[in-house]
Amino acid sequence: ATAAAGGAFTGTAPATPSSSGGSTGNITTSAATTSNTSAVANSGASAVQNQQLNALTNSARGGASTGASVSTRVETMVPLSAFVSYGPGATPLAVNHQGPFVATTFSFTLPTGEPISVAQTAIQQTMAKIDVPISVHGEAAGTFQLFQKSLANEPLLLLAAIITIYIVLGILYESLIHPITILSTLPSAGVGAVLALLIFKTDFSLIALIGVILLIGIVKKNAIILIDFAISLQREKHLDSREAIYQAALMRFRPIMMTTMGAILGALPLAIGLGEGSELRQPLGISIVGGLVLSQALTLYTTPVVYLYLDRFGTRTRNIWNGWYHGIMRAPKAPGAPAE
Repeated sequence: ATAAAGGAFTGTAPATPSSSGGSTGNITTSAATTSNTSAVANSGASAVQNQQLNALTNSARGGASTGASVSTRVETMVPLSAFVSYGPGATPLAVNHQGPFVATTFSFTLPTGEPISVAQTAIQQTMAKIDVPISVHGEAAGTFQLFQKSLANEPLLLLAAIITIYIVLGILYESLIHPITILSTLPSAGVGAVLALLIFKTDFSLIALIGVILLIGIVKKNAIILIDFAISLQREKHLDSREAIYQAALMRFRPIMMTTMGAILGALPLAIGLGEGSELRQPLGISIVGGLVLSQALTLYTTPVVYLYLDRFGTRTRNIWNGWYHGIMRAPKAPGAPAE
């Protein structure tokens, strides 16, 4: 704006309104002006500031909400084609995720009589054949995942059962050797169970594994009956190990046979049953019967032999330890050493 008095000034838009409704600005004059010029300049600056405030108030961004769901103010619209491209195409209705990753599930069925391990092998071979990129990885889900978890935990389950039995038997007989004698009957039971499953063409399923775990408790009973009686004869009648195990084998043959035949006849209906749900019970019965038959035929001969060898090994180890220990305790003292 140009003043009538001949002076010129340049005004800056107010940054902060004053308390009286006006505003302040930076004013630069190029010539001397009168008080009238200053008044005109102030009134012109105030008019410009009021126009700017009204425009800011009436704009869509700075104005107060009118309560309407759709804005009626005129605004500049940016077309969608300015920053995207679009066209017809095919896309899935939903994108499934497993954790943070996009996932696709492939289902499969098994032929009758085929184990799930066959499907696992086929899937692994197919993924290796088609050279799946390193960014793509697959994992089992559903029943397949439960099968893999059960296989991963089976060795730990058997190991925990054997360690527990060893600790309990060691406390019972106060010995570190004779629990090994009792546990020596377990391999024959496991081999018998596996052979029976192979003969009858039955899969080694989780139910068959339960049968093997039951065999651990049933088969070691034969060795416990023998060894418990032999240890009692050694401690009470002071017999040597050979005579003690011989007397135990004679005296305990009948109870061993009775208990074993009772267990075999009890599991036989599970093995030969053909009723509803027989496919679930047969692996259990076959593994129990096969393990008991083979272990019974072997442990009557192997258990006394293992007992003799381990008892002699324990006696020899004990003598070596006692000689070494007492030799250290009775070693000659150095000159001037205090007497005990």
